[in-house]
Amino acid sequence: MTTGGSQIPAGRPPGPRNAVDRPRAGASAKPRSEPAPRPAPVPLDGERSRPPSLGGGEPAQGRALGRQGQRTVRKLLEAGLVEFDERGFQAVRVDDVVRRANTSHGTFYLYFSNKDDLFKTLLRDALDAMQVITEDFPVVTRNESGRTALRHWVHRFCDVYAAHATVIRILSQADVVAEEVYGDGLQMLFRLAEAITQGMTAGAGAGAAADPSAPQPNDGSGARSEHAELTAVACLMMLERVNYLFSVEVRLPRTEMEDRLSAIMYAAFHLA
Repeated sequence: MTTGGSQIPAGRPPGPRNAVDRPRAGASAKPRSEPAPRPAPVPLDGERSRPPSLGGGEPAQGRALGRQGQRTVRKLLEAGLVEFDERGFQAVRVDDVVRRANTSHGTFYLYFSNKDDLFKTLLRDALDAMQVITEDFPVVTRNESGRTALRHWVHRFCDVYAAHATVIRILSQADVVAEEVYGDGLQMLFRLAEAITQGMTAGAGAGAAADPSAPQPNDGSGARSEHAELTAVACLMMLERVNYLFSVEVRLPRTEMEDRLSAIMYAAFHLA
């Protein structure tokens, strides 16, 4: 991705190197004012949606899974998610997942090659959900309607992060996941940044047409600045960091933080 003739260097999604580490025994932790929701159970056939993960990992590709197979995949995915959340990715073994799922190693290997394969399957759901909100980023016009649309999108982003927080935290760790795994996350990061750039910059002209009395940028460039893509990346990193804090049980009032995040993003593109 380029901006102003320069290329944004490839890097890893934002996040501390040990983002999934839990507090040490005896360490104090601040209670959250609004508990983070646990990831919702994976729905089965006939329910509201069918996430990509229900197809299973590499050993299950190329064959249709019946209802019982989907139940087994879901049970293993949920067990793996809890283990990753409690222990961190590196400490988890297939033994731990099998034990929590109350199943056998043979059953595990019918659907997943190893724990990396299981994690990549969980990641498919997170990337799928992020793709949906990427495609739905609104045109943020220079009026109250634009502010409301942005605020609603920020709320949806926070919901998606909360549902996939464990996977996203692991994905942010440079020394844990394989190159091909975090590469998928990095591509999604840039696609989302591009969607933010387009939605925020398109809004300047759209808002002026919809509301001629709306304030206009002083320098004639406004949100179409050559630095718009870098601004979008910075806003996205801010969103990720705040949601990371939500996910590790730091006391932050979510509703108020969503208000502030959307206001900062609006101002960052010279729309305030």
